[in-house]
Amino acid sequence: MSAALLLAALSFAGCATGPAAPADPVSSTSSGTAGALSGELTVFAAASLKNAFEQISTEFEADHPGVDVRPLVTDGSQVLATQLAEGAAVDVFASADEANMDRVRDLVAEPRPFATNTMIIAVPTGNPAGIAGLEDLADPGRIVVLCAVEVPCGAASAALFENAGLTPAPDSLEQNVSAVLTKVAAGEADAGLVYRTDAAAGEVDIVEAEGAADVVSRYPIAAVRGAANSEAAAALVDFVTGVEGQRILKSFGFGAP
Repeated sequence: MSAALLLAALSFAGCATGPAAPADPVSSTSSGTAGALSGELTVFAAASLKNAFEQISTEFEADHPGVDVRPLVTDGSQVLATQLAEGAAVDVFASADEANMDRVRDLVAEPRPFATNTMIIAVPTGNPAGIAGLEDLADPGRIVVLCAVEVPCGAASAALFENAGLTPAPDSLEQNVSAVLTKVAAGEADAGLVYRTDAAAGEVDIVEAEGAADVVSRYPIAAVRGAANSEAAAALVDFVTGVEGQRILKSFGFGAP
């Protein structure tokens, strides 16, 4: 009888032990997480984004120490789109308008809106010519500098004048907004139309442009298809459109997308 009881006890112990418990799912996959981002990243950005994107690059690198964002390539969006279409080695393209992004739509991933901007009149410090509003920029007696119409800031300026029923009388047409701002700041023009964000960063005074709130420039960003550093490119797009990127852009005066 005692032998039977012993056999039963041994059988019960074997059943209680059972198979080993499965490994913790988190610890079992932790060794399979993706490696940190690394390598160089080349970014094309509209001229009006220069200051904001320099800070974005710095903070993105701080978040991803293995990534080196090369010095930004900034110019008019139409110039950058042309270079991209001609085969320039680029990872990310940020345009000041949707039209130039559409020009390279087959070369980029799905564009994502990330900022807005409006136009304002920039005048030299002290406003020596006494510019009071948009109508003064249609006065042939004034020295006025604008962006060329094929440039996003030029297209926005043209829409502003058209809405106001005015015909501008520019003495110079520039290929990016930075060139307009530079000439005004140097006193080479009585006034120019620039983005609000550029005027805030430049050594100029500003005059409100009537109807500017109705002409909004919308900025899209996209990773380039076949980019040399596609993972970092996608991460930068996420950063720009995410909380931190939006905080930086807002600090430079850009509106929400």
